[in-house]
Amino acid sequence: MTALVLVIWGIAYLRLFVEYTPRIPLLFNWTPSLPYHVAWLKGPKVAYGRGDLIVFAFEGDARRNYPGLDGQPFFKRVRGIAGDRITINGRQVFVNDVLVGTAKAFTFDGRPLEVVAPGTIPEGSYFVEGTAADSFDSRYRASGLVRGTQIIGEVWPWF
Repeated sequence: MTALVLVIWGIAYLRLFVEYTPRIPLLFNWTPSLPYHVAWLKGPKVAYGRGDLIVFAFEGDARRNYPGLDGQPFFKRVRGIAGDRITINGRQVFVNDVLVGTAKAFTFDGRPLEVVAPGTIPEGSYFVEGTAADSFDSRYRASGLVRGTQIIGEVWPWF
């Protein structure tokens, strides 16, 4: 029993100094953000294209209100790449004049959500989306665009 307690304290201590998000090739998605529940991490690529499924470490502004999001792996589809144009009509978000989705006004706990800023996606950044209406993705300023340095790798969905 003492050994178990020491292991648990040791792991907790390591979390102070080492990034604690596990990186294993077999990924599980428990949210409805994409229709896949199990995927295999293929690894990083030099560049990603529209339609690629990726996993990235979350670095959006929502970390201020939800510290547990910091560095968490998110599983999304690349919808926009550098040079693509983001436009907004009310709360509807478009990438290259194609509707990506409608941004919700509030989080699950009632905090206001701002829509992503319109403009051109800069070099080295990506607009990512989930397929569920409630997906927390690049439609929101609190999530934002994903930089290439955040991407852990491309994934291959199993089911």
